[in-house]
Amino acid sequence: MRTVEKERIPSLSLGEERNIVTQLLVVNLTIFILLLFTRVIYNMEDLSTSRFNSDVLAWTALPANPARLLTRPWTLLTYMFSHIDVWQVFSNMIWLWAFGSLLQNVAGHQRILPLYLYGGLCGAIFYVMGMHAMPAFENILPTGSMIGAAASVMALAIGVTTVAPGYRLFPMLGRGIPLWIVTVLFVTLNVSTHLLDANTDAQTYLPALAGGGLTGFLFMMQWKKGKDWGAGLNRLTYKFTHMFHPAVPQEHHDAVALVKKKLAAPVGSNNPYRRIGAVPEQRLNEILDKISEQGMHALTPEEQETLLRASKQQDS
Repeated sequence: MRTVEKERIPSLSLGEERNIVTQLLVVNLTIFILLLFTRVIYNMEDLSTSRFNSDVLAWTALPANPARLLTRPWTLLTYMFSHIDVWQVFSNMIWLWAFGSLLQNVAGHQRILPLYLYGGLCGAIFYVMGMHAMPAFENILPTGSMIGAAASVMALAIGVTTVAPGYRLFPMLGRGIPLWIVTVLFVTLNVSTHLLDANTDAQTYLPALAGGGLTGFLFMMQWKKGKDWGAGLNRLTYKFTHMFHPAVPQEHHDAVALVKKKLAAPVGSNNPYRRIGAVPEQRLNEILDKISEQGMHALTPEEQETLLRASKQQDS
């Protein structure tokens, strides 16, 4: 069973390759600004907002009608990054930052993107199913659509609460507030906002929230058991984003394999000061962790030299 570990990047900052939360925030806000700017241009040209919705937003929003969805399958992905209402993007991004950074801290950055996407996809499926299953939505089914990261954010919220329900927030307030209490407040506020909204379209988002929450729970429960449902997506993303990177010399790969073999060899006792060649084992573990998380290309020249030196020397 996995144990929750503290990630070594506790803060959000642009330029951190391993900070997926920041990158998701940037993508969402960039698309929001582009959509908002386009709508302003439409209004300046005396074109109505409904015209903007049909000409632009309809190509990024998730349609409730399956027949229409089949002609726009990319909307399964684009809808979870699209916002047009200021309050909607503000609330979603605040909660994305809050729950996403917590999950990144306690379970690692590699959980963020898969859970965000899987939660959004499951939310989309629940949304389409809910639109057909609930008679109250029958009237808006032909033209109904959904945008926003609500389902993905719900997946992150339930996911981090699944692995660390007792995580203490605001420790300056006595002993702090347990994470599960904040999550209950978030879910209650989110559901009530959509449920009490006079606009029927807002109520259609409830099945999507349920789908996202269910995904977050199942994803992180499996991760606790040692099954990483996001491993395949992470490998695919890594290959796609590094396809134009220069090839790593074979000697570096050989060095990694040799060092791992030496670290796995029995030593008779658990010695924290064990050395591989002239290099402390702890330092080698840090380098191997970096390779595992970011790839060989992320090593500095000094780290590459350390790895090669350790692979060529005998244990001292």
